[in-house]
Amino acid sequence: MLVTALAGWVAPRRLGVSFRWLLGSSWITNLGDGVVVAAGPLLVASRTDEPFLVALAALLQWLPPLLFGLWAGVLTDRLDRRRLVVLVNLARGLVMGLLAVAVATDVATIALVLAAMFLLGTAETFADNASQAMLPMLVPRDDLVLANARLTTGLVTLNQLAGPPVGAALFAVGQALPFAADFCFIALGAVLVSRVRLPPHGRHSDTPPRRIVEDVVEGVRWTLHHPAVRTLVLTILIFNVTFGAAWSVLVLYASERLGMGPVGFGLITTVGALGGVLGIVSYGWLTARISLAGLMRIGLIVETLTHLALALTTVPWVALAIFFVFGAHAFVWGTTSVTIRQRVVPSRLQGRVGSVNLIGTTGGLVLGSAIGGALAQSFGITAPFWFAFVGSAVFVVLIWHELRHIAHTEEHDRAQSSDGD
Repeated sequence: MLVTALAGWVAPRRLGVSFRWLLGSSWITNLGDGVVVAAGPLLVASRTDEPFLVALAALLQWLPPLLFGLWAGVLTDRLDRRRLVVLVNLARGLVMGLLAVAVATDVATIALVLAAMFLLGTAETFADNASQAMLPMLVPRDDLVLANARLTTGLVTLNQLAGPPVGAALFAVGQALPFAADFCFIALGAVLVSRVRLPPHGRHSDTPPRRIVEDVVEGVRWTLHHPAVRTLVLTILIFNVTFGAAWSVLVLYASERLGMGPVGFGLITTVGALGGVLGIVSYGWLTARISLAGLMRIGLIVETLTHLALALTTVPWVALAIFFVFGAHAFVWGTTSVTIRQRVVPSRLQGRVGSVNLIGTTGGLVLGSAIGGALAQSFGITAPFWFAFVGSAVFVVLIWHELRHIAHTEEHDRAQSSDGD
C-alpha cells in the first residue's frame, strides 16, 4: 500500500503510463551518470598528472553540445524521438562497456579515456535533446510543471547526491566497476524508454526534403522571434557566463578563501544538492502561490545576491548556507525555465529550439569559465565572484522589463486553458 501511494505521488496516473516509463529511464540513467561524475575524473587522474590533459578531459565533455547541439535538434524534429533515444543510449552503453573492459584489462590509455569521454558527451547531447522533446508529447500542458519537477528530482537526488559517492566507492574497490555499473544502468534505461508510446510525429515521407541548415535556421529564427523564449535563452546565456566565471574556481575558493581543505569542494557540492532537495519538496507549494514568471524574477535576484555574498564571506558555515539556498534556487529555476519553453514551442520545433537553448547554456559556461580563470589569475580568487555579481546585476536591470513577455505568455496559457474548460 505504501509503495503504491508513493508511486502515485511520484507519477500520478493522470500523467500516463508512458510518462512513468520515461521517468524510470531518466532516473536510472541519472544514477549511472552520477556514478561516472566521480569515477571519470578519478580515472583520468589515475592515467595522468598533467594539468593540460586533466583540463582537456573537462573540455571534451563541454564540446559536444557546442559542436553537435544544433544537429541533434534537427534529428530530434525529423525522426522518431523514442527510437532516437533508444539507439543513442545503446551506442552510449556500447562505449561505456568497451571502456569498462579496457580498464579491467589495463589497456585504457589516457588517449582512449579522453576519446570515450568525448563520445559519451556526444551521445548524451542527442539523447537529452530528444528526451526533453518527448515530454510535451506525453503529458498535458498544465501538468508540465509537475512532470518536469519529477524528472529534475532524479537529477538532484541520483545524479548529484547518490551517484558520486557510489562511483567513488566502486572505483576504490575496482577501477572498472563504476563503468560496468553505468553500462548496466544505460542498458536498463534504453529498455525502459523503449516502452514509451508517442503519438505520430517526425517528418512524413511526402514532405519535401530540406537541407539541415534550413531546419537549423528555422529553429533559430523561431527562437529569436518569440519574445518569451528569446528572453529565456538570452537570460540563460548571460547568467551562465557569470555563473561559469564564479564556479570555475570553486575548488580553489573552498580551499584558499574558506580554508576548508581538500573535502571542502565535495562538501559544497553535497550541500548544494541538499538545497535542491528543498527545492523539490517546496516546488509544489511555490508554484501554487507564485507565478512561473514571478519565480523567474526571484531566481535572478537570488543568483545575483549569491555571487555578492560569496565574494564577501570568509566563514565556511555562512558559505555553506549560501550554497544550500543556491541549490534550491537551481532546482526551481531549471524546472521553471524548461516548463515555460515546452509550453509555448510547437511540437515540430521542440528539438531545434531546445538545441538553441542548449547552445546558450553550454556556450555561456565555457565562456564564463575562461573569464573566471583569467580574472582569478590576475586579480585573486574573489575576482570572478565580483565579476559575476556586477554582471548579473547589470543584466537584471536591463532584462527586467523584457521578463514581461514570460508573464504575458503565462497569462495567455491560462486564458486558453479557461476557454478549453
